Amino acid sequence: MAKSLYETLGISENASADEIKKSYRKLARKYHPDVNKDESAIEKFKEINAAYEVLSDKKKKDEYDMYGDQIFGGQNFHDFAQNQGGNVDLDELLKNIFGGGGGGGFGGGGFGGRSMDLDQKTTIIIPFAVSILGGKHHVTMTSDSFDIKIPAGIKNGETLRVRGKGHTGMGQKGDLLIKVEVSASPTFERKENDLYTSMDVPLKEALFGGKVLVKTSIYDDITIKVPQNTKNGQKFRVKGKGVTDRKTALSGNLYLTANIILPNVEDLDEDLKNILEEKLPEGEVASEE
Repeated sequence: MAKSLYETLGISENASADEIKKSYRKLARKYHPDVNKDESAIEKFKEINAAYEVLSDKKKKDEYDMYGDQIFGGQNFHDFAQNQGGNVDLDELLKNIFGGGGGGGFGGGGFGGRSMDLDQKTTIIIPFAVSILGGKHHVTMTSDSFDIKIPAGIKNGETLRVRGKGHTGMGQKGDLLIKVEVSASPTFERKENDLYTSMDVPLKEALFGGKVLVKTSIYDDITIKVPQNTKNGQKFRVKGKGVTDRKTALSGNLYLTANIILPNVEDLDEDLKNILEEKLPEGEVASEE
């Protein structure tokens, strides 16, 4: 059974109270911020003090000797301390874990009346299309590797919970909390449950109307009927082709912005080019000052 508090003080598990105190004083002098100016010395000094807080108290030491690093969710004490963040008072944290200041003992399924936090956190990045349609994503942890289901419509920043994939302690398993980050799409923009993109409309269809085939990287190809005199920037709505809401199961819409494609004049038939040049109306010419 791992017992990293002893390693923190550089002593064996059979060390006497005097040996514990002697080692603590030696390390405390070595890593005291007034003596040691190394940035890492501050965190080391905190860990030394917190470890001594437990091992110098017989009741807390007996509890720790019985359960070891299971108290820290299976992590060694250094990793546990680092995961608490730089502004956490480790002395107070361990007092709470061990029921310091009276109470003591175990209750409510955890240490000192507190339940153990066995949950583990991680972050994954998924493709934009997977966030819309859903799918599978492979997750690799330190000692485990598995697939998770990505629900259709998940938003950037949402958290998924995978039961039983967290830390292990006291015969229990915590959960894995996965923060999902969605990669940006080069063609689509998402606003709530609606999607926005552009579609190329040839000049002929824009002038006289017709059908335009829209190829998307998410859905199957869509055919859009455009009317005569379709303007550049004109918007078209495709109902229900947006994002499915995870709570209501209702789907948003897909909005397409027309991008009129002009042909190269050089590629036009000579007669047509002459007719266009002769018949097309001229725009207003700016007056010269």
